[in-house]
Amino acid sequence: MAAFTIYPAIDMRGGKCVRLLQGDYNKETVYGDSPVEMAALFAGQGAEWIHMVDLDGAKEGKRVNDRFVVETAKQLPVKVQIGGGIRTEDDIVYYLENGVARVILGSAAIANPSFVKEMLKKYGERIAIGIDAKDGFVATEGWLNTSNVKATDLGKELAEAGAQTFIFTDIATDGMLSGPNIQAAVEMARATGKHVIASGGVRSLEDLVALRKHVGDGVVGAIVGKALYTKQFTVAEALKVVQEE
Repeated sequence: MAAFTIYPAIDMRGGKCVRLLQGDYNKETVYGDSPVEMAALFAGQGAEWIHMVDLDGAKEGKRVNDRFVVETAKQLPVKVQIGGGIRTEDDIVYYLENGVARVILGSAAIANPSFVKEMLKKYGERIAIGIDAKDGFVATEGWLNTSNVKATDLGKELAEAGAQTFIFTDIATDGMLSGPNIQAAVEMARATGKHVIASGGVRSLEDLVALRKHVGDGVVGAIVGKALYTKQFTVAEALKVVQEE
């Protein structure tokens, strides 16, 4: 069976590690003062990847917490993927040249599809596409709006343009510890024929085992945030259950 990757999430706001409830900036919990220390903690438990999100960047449309991302990529023995506030090719180049393994393009995929396709052509698998969906439709701009684009249609279009990896978030579940929307992640993987990393709602080791069963469909990993911060389980425990399968 193919490998299934656990991506501990570090969401940054004002230089701190936070979690938002369903993307709501007014519903924030601070879990740590240093994103780099948090990443080191996860790396120490065996994480090979760290998923970082610049929440300030997502809101302001430019890089804000980028120095923590670069420090993590350069100082720790982990691969980093970053999303949030990446709007230009300069942003992409800046991160890739500073040791970041993968850059996530999210809202830009809807707002500026030709830009995204051009970046896929140039940077290939180092670009991941973040698709946030609500009731099957794409949500944009930090989830403040829902578009009339079907998530699977966008996925297919970008897969044809060269996207290899999709990060799929069902925003109804994000930060809610309500269980992931496995069916929606599988649908995205089948529609695109590419790799999908499921994000949102993971609350237990059982959820990870259930997602892991769909590796054959293309669901190759899970982003885990709140469950780690509220100590439902550790990164080490998560890695153990997905490797046992």
